[in-house]
Amino acid sequence: MLGVYVHVPFCESRCNYCAFSSFVRNDEIDRYINALTKEISSFNGDKIASSIYFGGGTPSILEKSQFERIFQALKSTFTLTDDCEITIECNPNTFTADKGRFYRQMGVNRISFGVQSLDDNILKFLSRRHSAAQALSAIKCAQECGFENISADMLIGVNKNTDDFLKQVELLCSQGVKHISAYMLQIEEGTPLEKMVMAQRDLLPDEDESIDQYNGVAKLLKKRGFERYEVSNFAVSGFECRHNVNYWTGGDYVGFGLSAHSYIGGRRFANANTFEKYYRGVLALDEQLSTRQLQEEHIMLGLRCKYGVDKKYLFGLGYDISKNENLPELLDKKIIFDCGGRLKLNEEYYGVNNLVIIKLLPD
Repeated sequence: MLGVYVHVPFCESRCNYCAFSSFVRNDEIDRYINALTKEISSFNGDKIASSIYFGGGTPSILEKSQFERIFQALKSTFTLTDDCEITIECNPNTFTADKGRFYRQMGVNRISFGVQSLDDNILKFLSRRHSAAQALSAIKCAQECGFENISADMLIGVNKNTDDFLKQVELLCSQGVKHISAYMLQIEEGTPLEKMVMAQRDLLPDEDESIDQYNGVAKLLKKRGFERYEVSNFAVSGFECRHNVNYWTGGDYVGFGLSAHSYIGGRRFANANTFEKYYRGVLALDEQLSTRQLQEEHIMLGLRCKYGVDKKYLFGLGYDISKNENLPELLDKKIIFDCGGRLKLNEEYYGVNNLVIIKLLPD
């Protein structure tokens, strides 16, 4: 079975921190959808899909007829499992009751809202087009349309007032959101935000303040019944994003659209990040992972989430991680837990997981 990702690279405007392959909505959309549906229909691999994820960009800016064309191409190409998780990313200001009912009719069963903040001043600072009130209204509207599986993205490292930020997360919990992704803001090269930070060094919280916010969010969400199942992702039991879990546990997935990445049978490949090259079928990446790469990827992904590292899988790749010289100390200090067939990172160390990963990589 496959996870299927569909990239919709269009937005109403670009946020000042964004470095993704996204473009302001333009006349390119129809041509792009023609190419996208053709790419989907010509797929020649495993045709059973356990998840579909519409990401972007802002997929919710598509007209209903445009979305339906893409979805029909997917349904014509793939057999969807009975419990197939179908997610669409939405900006709050582009979500309406009409669209919500339409998504439900099409089979979408999970909504991921790009909330980022519930502070209007910060939303304006980030160049977001929605307000805090619109975000809360969109969540309520989605629930009234029958969606229970609702996720909200929040950005850590923007708000200097940690208590205020935690109150925002608390408010999302009180609204019945079942999944929260709390990402550290990354200052990407070449973005307007980078220029702003270069001009004013104390514009954003420092690293220690951001870590305090992250730890505060983890503590708060644990009290509210959310499990941290990946470094930045928290969910009420049963509402984990199965599409992303497939990524993190080494499952196969195929990506359609501009810059979309795929991983099938140890082969990793990605589409071009310009329209003209994408239309010509040019790949930006195409590689068969080596044994060493497979080992490293399994350890890096496994220690980012609750599922851990499969010792038997690594042994099959020629690496007996139980003989790693650093492992005894990590176990003794309870940084790593040995759970029978798997090694799992103590969640108290998620914030420094890269340092632990380095110690467990093969020589």
